[in-house]
Amino acid sequence: MTAGILTIDVGGTGIKLAVLDRSGEPISERLRLLTPRPCPPPVLLQLLAQAAVELPEFDRVSVGFPGAVRNGRVLTAANLGNDAWVEFDLQGALSRQFGGKPVRVLNDADLQGFAMISGTGVEMVITLGTGFGSAFFRDGELLPHVELAHHPLRDNQTYDQWLGDATLERIGPAVWNERLRDTLDLLLRTFRPDRIILGGGNARLVEPGLPPWVCIAPEGAGIRGGAALWR
Repeated sequence: MTAGILTIDVGGTGIKLAVLDRSGEPISERLRLLTPRPCPPPVLLQLLAQAAVELPEFDRVSVGFPGAVRNGRVLTAANLGNDAWVEFDLQGALSRQFGGKPVRVLNDADLQGFAMISGTGVEMVITLGTGFGSAFFRDGELLPHVELAHHPLRDNQTYDQWLGDATLERIGPAVWNERLRDTLDLLLRTFRPDRIILGGGNARLVEPGLPPWVCIAPEGAGIRGGAALWR
């Protein structure tokens, strides 16, 4: 069997790993781990090395990381709460850790978006979880990353603060859904996407009755985007 693609989705509260074939179909069970607190680079690297031993053979690695990433280097990592991530070359560190295998690192919403989009028109992917992830695509091509999570939205609160996990626990699903619908309307008026796709762990809490230009991705589908980085 041809070696697969190890795909890692790092989140603020959980980490998912799976080995995919070239089409994005899983060829292993998906591992789920809790994200350590705190989680500086050496802790994450050690955790991933230990977890990868339990998975089938792979010859390349795709990583989704919760923050702004450029050329494999981390620029922000607010949901991991550690300044040691700033300017950390995660792509290079993982390649060395996995014996020189090629590694590609993207923002987590960018990575997940590849598995959610139709590939037609301007599509915006929103991931709802610990924070608020976002990615933009045009006719299937990933556009430069816009870190909406830290942009002020309402009442001097960022998108992360307005719709993140901590706020959901405080205000409850009903009010959270009201906020989400208002935010989706704002995103439509600001960016004019043809389609908005909702993913992430909290997408399961979104109430029915979404506008026709908004849809919800199947739970867990995002990790399949790891194969798209190598096509």
